[in-house]
Amino acid sequence: MPRFTELETYDVRFPTSLDLDGSDAMNTDPDYSAAYLIVRTDAGDGLEGHGFAFTIGRGNDIQTAAIEALRDHVIGLDVDATLDDLGGFWRSLVHDSQLRWLGPEKGVMHMAIGAVVNAVWDLAAKRAGVPLWKLLSDLTPEQIVDLVDFRYLTDALTPDEALEILRAATPGRASREAQLHDRGYPAYTTTPGWLGYDDAKLVRLCHEAVAEGFTQIKLKVGADLDDDIRRMRLAREAVGPDIRIAIDANQRWDVADAITWVEALAPYDVWWVEEPTSPDDILGHAAIAAAIAPIRVATGEHVQNRVVFKQLLQARALSVLQLDSARVAGVNENIAILLLAAKFGVPVCPHAGGVGLCELVQHLSMFDYVAVSGSVEDRVIEYVDHLHEHFLDPVVIKDGHYVTPLRPGFGAEMDAETLADYRYPGGKIWTDLTSSKESHK
Repeated sequence: MPRFTELETYDVRFPTSLDLDGSDAMNTDPDYSAAYLIVRTDAGDGLEGHGFAFTIGRGNDIQTAAIEALRDHVIGLDVDATLDDLGGFWRSLVHDSQLRWLGPEKGVMHMAIGAVVNAVWDLAAKRAGVPLWKLLSDLTPEQIVDLVDFRYLTDALTPDEALEILRAATPGRASREAQLHDRGYPAYTTTPGWLGYDDAKLVRLCHEAVAEGFTQIKLKVGADLDDDIRRMRLAREAVGPDIRIAIDANQRWDVADAITWVEALAPYDVWWVEEPTSPDDILGHAAIAAAIAPIRVATGEHVQNRVVFKQLLQARALSVLQLDSARVAGVNENIAILLLAAKFGVPVCPHAGGVGLCELVQHLSMFDYVAVSGSVEDRVIEYVDHLHEHFLDPVVIKDGHYVTPLRPGFGAEMDAETLADYRYPGGKIWTDLTSSKESHK
C-alpha cells in the first residue's frame, strides 16, 4: 500500500525585472517566480508529482509557506486511494474549515491548494503514462463530474447539465484528438507587447510574430494614453489589417476611464481588452462590456474561484474567459470553470503570461477541446517566450500553434539545476546578483 512520504518546497525566482520582461502598467518590475513543490511516495516507481503557484517576486516566500502548511494533509495518504478519488482529495483540502477561514476559497491559501492539487494530478498522469490532457479526455462524463464541487454553482450549472455537455461532446472525441496531434492548438503571443519595450523592439517583435505564424498578438496598455495610441499605431502598421490585436490593461482603470481609453484605441481594431478594471468588480466589467461592444472584454487570470467566474458569466461581463492554471485550486476547479464557460457559450483563452503557465494551460485547453466544448473557434492559448528552457517538457510552438505534448504528466517539472540555481535567496543566480550589486557600490 504505497503512501505519500514527502512534500518538498522551493522558493524559485527569476530576475526578469532586469530586462523588463513581463512588465505592464500595474506590474512594473516583475521577477517571475514559482512557489514550487515536489510530492514523493514510497511506491518504488521513482515517479514524483511537481506543481507550483506563480507569483512575481516579493511574497513568493509567503506563498511557499502556505504550501508547506498543507504538508500534513498529504503525507501518509494512501497513493492509490487518493488518485482514485481526486475529487475527494480536492474537497479534503478546500473544505478544511480552519484553512478555509483564510479565504474562503481565495487568495494565498487557495493558490497553495491549487499547487498541491496540480502536483498530485502530475503524479497521476505520470503513473498512467500519459499527458494530463489525455488522462482527463479519456475519463467518462460521470468521472469528470465527480471531480467537480458544484456547491454555489447550481443556480447556473447543475451536475445533470454538466453531464449533458460532456455526453454531447463524447462522440467526436477521437476525431478531435487526431486533429490535435495533426495541427496542435491555436496560440497568440504577448511577446511583442510588454510595456517596458521601446518602439523599435515592439515593431521588430510584431514582424517576427507574423513570420512565426501567429494570427493574434497582445499589447500591454494603461500607463499613458498618448503612448498607447502611438504603440497601437506602430503595431497595426507592422502586422497589417488581418492580424488580431488584443490589449491588456492589467486592472489599471476605473470603469469610466476604461471606456474612454478603449474608445480612443478602437480605430486600430481592438479584438479584446483584458482586465480593464478590478478583477473583483463584476458590475464594473458588465458596464464596460456594454459600453465598448463589439470590442470584447476578457478577464480571469486574477479571478479567485469558480463562484466569481459564475457571476461574471451570469452578468454578461466577459466575452472571453481567461482561466489560469495556478490562480484557483488546481485542475478540479478549472474543470468546473470550463464547464461553466461551455454552458454559457463563452470561449476560453487561458492566461499564460508567467513562468510555467504555458506548460500547464495547454493541457486544460486541449482537454476542453476534446471532451468539453469541442471547439477551437475564437479560442487561443497565450504564449510568451520566457523561461521555457527550465522545464523538462517545454512547450513547442509551430506555425502559431501549440504542438500537442506527449510526455506523461502535467508539464510542471523544472530541471533540478534550475531549482538549485534560482532558489531564493541562496541560489547561485541570486548570490551572483547580490555580489555584483555590492561590487558596484
